[in-house]
Amino acid sequence: MQIPRAQYTWLGGNHNSSTITGFYGAKQEIAHKQMFVLHADEPPLLAGGDEGANPVEYLLNALAACVTTSMVAHAAVRGIHIEELESEIEGDIELRGFLGLSNDVPKGFSDIRVSFKVKADVDNMERLKKLTEYSPVFNTITQGANVDIQVEAK
Repeated sequence: MQIPRAQYTWLGGNHNSSTITGFYGAKQEIAHKQMFVLHADEPPLLAGGDEGANPVEYLLNALAACVTTSMVAHAAVRGIHIEELESEIEGDIELRGFLGLSNDVPKGFSDIRVSFKVKADVDNMERLKKLTEYSPVFNTITQGANVDIQVEAK
C-alpha cells in the first residue's frame, strides 16, 4: 500500500499552500528528492488573489497526469510504442452549487472531458484508451472514495 500525503497551510483569503515531502510505500517511508510546494487560490471573480491554480484546476491536472501516466506506463509494459502524446482536459462546474446559491445543481463537476492526441500505431488507439482505466485518480473520481474529515481546535 502506498500512502501519499501533504501538509496544507492557509495563507489568507483563498490562498493555500501544500507541502509534499514524501510518502509511505513498499513498507517504508520514502522521501522525495526535493520538497514540492503547490499554491492554490481562486481568481478575483471568486474573491481570490489568483496566486495559484484553483483546487478544481488541480483536480483536472491530477486526472490528466494520472491517466497519461497510466497509459504510457502500461503501454510500455505491453510493448506498445508511443512516439508523441498530448491531451486537453476540461470540465463543467456550476458555480451556484459551490457558492451555496442552489441545492439543485452539484457542488462539483458534472462532466469532465479528456481528449488525447497520440502518435502511435492507429490499431492501438482502443487499447491505449483502455489503459487509462488503471489510473488511481480516474478510479477515485468515477468510483468514489471514503473521505474522513476531522476539525479540532488548535
